[in-house]
Amino acid sequence: MSNQSPVIIAGAGPSGGVLALSLAKQGIPVLLLEKCDKLPVDLRASTFHPPSLEMIADLDEGVIGKMLERGLRADRYQYRDRATGEVATFDMSMIEEDTRFPFRLQLEQYELTGFICEALKEYACAEVRFGCELVDYEQDDGGVTAVVRTAQGEQRLAGSYLIGAEGARSVVRKRSEIGYSGFTYDEKFLVVSTSFPFEEVFDDFSYVNYVSDPEEWCVILRTDKLWRVLVPVFPANEAEENYYLSDEFVQSRLKRLHPREEDYDVHHRSIYAVNQRVAETYYQGRALLVGDACHINNPLGGMGMNGGLHDAFNLAEKLQKVIQEGADADAAFSLYDRQRRELAVQFVQRHTIENKKLMEARDPNIQRKRQQMLMETAADPDKAKAFLLERSMINCVRESLAVQ
Repeated sequence: MSNQSPVIIAGAGPSGGVLALSLAKQGIPVLLLEKCDKLPVDLRASTFHPPSLEMIADLDEGVIGKMLERGLRADRYQYRDRATGEVATFDMSMIEEDTRFPFRLQLEQYELTGFICEALKEYACAEVRFGCELVDYEQDDGGVTAVVRTAQGEQRLAGSYLIGAEGARSVVRKRSEIGYSGFTYDEKFLVVSTSFPFEEVFDDFSYVNYVSDPEEWCVILRTDKLWRVLVPVFPANEAEENYYLSDEFVQSRLKRLHPREEDYDVHHRSIYAVNQRVAETYYQGRALLVGDACHINNPLGGMGMNGGLHDAFNLAEKLQKVIQEGADADAAFSLYDRQRRELAVQFVQRHTIENKKLMEARDPNIQRKRQQMLMETAADPDKAKAFLLERSMINCVRESLAVQ
């Protein structure tokens, strides 16, 4: 590390990691903190949209090369009506003139964070500290002091700026007293992973499927390793939540998708609450927010992690101009807030809510009309392309960067 105080980033998830690598490549000292003793390997986000792939490709050829080698390319996705069997298929080749990557890359997010931490080892100005949890911070006109908890006790770390990339319970956001308004859905989401080859038992089955059903909608998608199934559940207490996680319930839901005598092999199961929330501001002085620390949404459409990546790339550019070119910090961070919070996050919130509504309607007439709308859109080249530009987040990024 140089004598210059580093930018301290709390949280080595996707947004914190790409921000750290972006700064390190500019020669800006960066200290990336991760509260766990090693990078978490868990099933979270698994879809990378075209703009995210383009940004990562421009950032580091090695990282994007490893992602493309390991990931699964989903070049189409489907909206299915379970009751009628109707399918609306959106072919992403229709946007190949608008992106170098006309597909979704299905890859667990922990693969990206692993690739990034390996890449950071090549930069003398970058350091990653594991087992180092941010618990508080202070700031003044000259810099920030991060208070961290480690196995050796509490420590104080000096930095130039502090980035909160540590998720929805962000200490940076809470200590900054930044509001986090929004709502929590009544239902929770049960996610189950299995190696069963759904593509072999369903005709013309894509790697990403949104399945509507008045009784119980679901999402069935393939990651680079396993099939993942998501269904809504309504646990009122811990006992009911345990039931929804039981073999009895999990097997009943998988067999509802495709009946079979044998049990499905289940590699993972979890239940989590679902929120739609946005921070009141993305910065306060020298403390700034990216990713889930400043916006969370339901996962339908794969926009949450991608939105966090777009935050990180946008903020990296602003920090570089402030630190290396002497740009006015408040003006730069105010622009970051306008570009990412006022426009991009509204887009993500709107479309993730719409994605959920497309599947969950219980009125058969409403569901039939929505499926018809999707099928008509998919069948019309102009409408299908417009739909894909929206859902792939290409329009979102373009419009965000146009904000001044």
